[in-house]
Amino acid sequence: MMARDIVNAHLSGEPFRALLTDGRHDWFGDVGRESGGMDAGPDPHAQLLAALGTCTAITVKMYAARKGWPLDDVRVRLAYAPDHKDGDARIERQVEFVGALDTDQRTRLLDIANACPIHKLLTGPVAVATTLTESP
Repeated sequence: MMARDIVNAHLSGEPFRALLTDGRHDWFGDVGRESGGMDAGPDPHAQLLAALGTCTAITVKMYAARKGWPLDDVRVRLAYAPDHKDGDARIERQVEFVGALDTDQRTRLLDIANACPIHKLLTGPVAVATTLTESP
């Protein structure tokens, strides 16, 4: 399988600040000061939520545009809730569709939100293949 998206991450000199790049964009990830970081960027959980929120909003907006539906805005609120007792986690997502949509259109857009690629990735089986690369 060939990788479609590639992101590189490396620690950038601060205790836990990671420089992230996809070859076109650069950004930081970090942890808060309470965890020993510099709070120079979103933590990994927030970045995961951001990916889901972005994908949800874009997927829904694209679908509505193709259908010619009056969707003015998509607002997505996400929260991550780890369950330390069972080891499971839960993402809570609230989606708001702004526009003169009827009930059937809103219901269909919610179905589309649940079919965005990042939602599918998070809810389907995911394999993470990790290899060790030797440093020069």
